Amino acid sequence: MDWINAVLQGLLLGGQYALLACGLSLIFGVMRIVNLAHGVLAVASAYLALWLVQQTGMPSFLTLLVVIPVLAAVGYAIQRGLFNPALRHGELSPLLVSFGLAVIGANLLQEVFTADSRKISIGTLSTSSVELGGLRLGVFSLLTLVVAVGVIVGLQLYLSHTRIGRAMRATKDDPEAATLMGIDERHMYALATAIAVGTVALAGVFLGMSTQFSPTYGDLVLIFAFEAVIIGGLGSLWGTLLGGLVLGVAQTVGAQVDPAYGVLAGHLVFLVVLLFRPQGLLPKAVAA
Repeated sequence: MDWINAVLQGLLLGGQYALLACGLSLIFGVMRIVNLAHGVLAVASAYLALWLVQQTGMPSFLTLLVVIPVLAAVGYAIQRGLFNPALRHGELSPLLVSFGLAVIGANLLQEVFTADSRKISIGTLSTSSVELGGLRLGVFSLLTLVVAVGVIVGLQLYLSHTRIGRAMRATKDDPEAATLMGIDERHMYALATAIAVGTVALAGVFLGMSTQFSPTYGDLVLIFAFEAVIIGGLGSLWGTLLGGLVLGVAQTVGAQVDPAYGVLAGHLVFLVVLLFRPQGLLPKAVAA
């Protein structure tokens, strides 16, 4: 029963990782950019939600109505103002730009909010659980997994069945041909980043509701999100979901063996996949 519980808890933890990672996967799938500022943006979203709760008394979940649009606008501006110009100088330049953003962002958060750990209160929901065959599963963790699956399904449908989604895919596949068809490559890239950062905002607020966070917590978020994307397959949204679940299960099963082995077990699974299946478990292009 303990091992079954470890696997179930790992699947729930994997839902959080998948939610954190889907924006990273989307940006890479459309533009082949690894956004190293991903973790900082998630933590910044949590801080913005916390500030709204403290300053306006807004209920925690309603802050999403503000945080997601604001961060999506930030993502659009970053792509148009920084990543698009950097792309003209090769694929390495956006990586370096995102690294600079991550460093600056973490320092700004620490300057404004100090290094103290915070958490967004969600009342009794944080401790509520349901019983399943003698096992107790956290309600908020279940909600996070459901939201993660819903976001990935929604992104997949959007990219596959909408005009803008098809334009993004066309820009990814052949930018020159897309331009000849009247598609603005820079605008499509910016929209993709806006959507990706919007999902990061959602994940960041959920992260802030589930655990303590600080300005430097983005580094750990980036590592787990990146591992989930690599395990599943770069640019594959369904692969990202699978990668998050595999990573979560590896950590909880490792912790079942020895509490000190939890995070290490996840890193080892990541390394094994990288060595023997570098294309990931589901190496399918985004929305292909």
